[in-house]
Amino acid sequence: MILDLFSLAGRVAVVTGAGRGIGAAIATALAEVGADVVIGARTAEQLEGVAAEIRGLGRRAVVVPGSLAERAGMQQLVDRAVGELGRLDVVVNNVGGSLPGPFLGTSEAAFENAFRWNVTTAFNLTQLAVPAMLANGGGSVINIASAAGRFNDRGFIAYGTAKAALCHFTQNLALDLAPRIRVNAIAPGAIETEALGIVLQNPEIQRRMVEGTPLRRLGRVADIAAAAVYLASPAGSYVTGRVLDVDGGIRRSNLEMGIPDV
Repeated sequence: MILDLFSLAGRVAVVTGAGRGIGAAIATALAEVGADVVIGARTAEQLEGVAAEIRGLGRRAVVVPGSLAERAGMQQLVDRAVGELGRLDVVVNNVGGSLPGPFLGTSEAAFENAFRWNVTTAFNLTQLAVPAMLANGGGSVINIASAAGRFNDRGFIAYGTAKAALCHFTQNLALDLAPRIRVNAIAPGAIETEALGIVLQNPEIQRRMVEGTPLRRLGRVADIAAAAVYLASPAGSYVTGRVLDVDGGIRRSNLEMGIPDV
């Protein structure tokens, strides 16, 4: 049956930035289709809540709290997956982010940090995970990019450039790791998460964002989680080197930054 292609029974996944939002939704979705999951983020309390959901679905969860800004933190995720769950099949590079802002107000440190936090983290975890994935015949890597890396607009000089680099990283890495490991990315648009919550508290801003989206709604974390299940599972076994846009059809930011001319 076609639904069998979406099963991850017997597989093990690592998801970064899994304490809340998109990462938490992906982690629980992978568990729902059968995977055991290692989840990493800074806040142990948030991770324990996600782990409880995963265990409630009958799957195993390993919590790895701590900073994922350095390679050593990524190594812990791989070691715990292999050591406690016996294998590693799926890697979801979700950790990342950066605040928007005008070009002349963006420091060199902020620009470089955006690249490191959104691209170097994915490089580190994937490189560390590949030997473990190959030991089981292969697997799937999913990078969480952004619609901001696919369009051009004011205010995204750091974040948009970093996410565009992550998209290109995905396409190059897919060729390096083919045919045994598939590498794809998801580029979400505006998703209703805690990170966007401050903005959405303003009904007028929310109305404009919805009106600026062709599908006339904001995204939900389940939209991104469903895409991740597809790319991680045998259903996506003939897909690699692709960036899946899950953005409601936007081709520019649906949130006006109000950045004036220089």
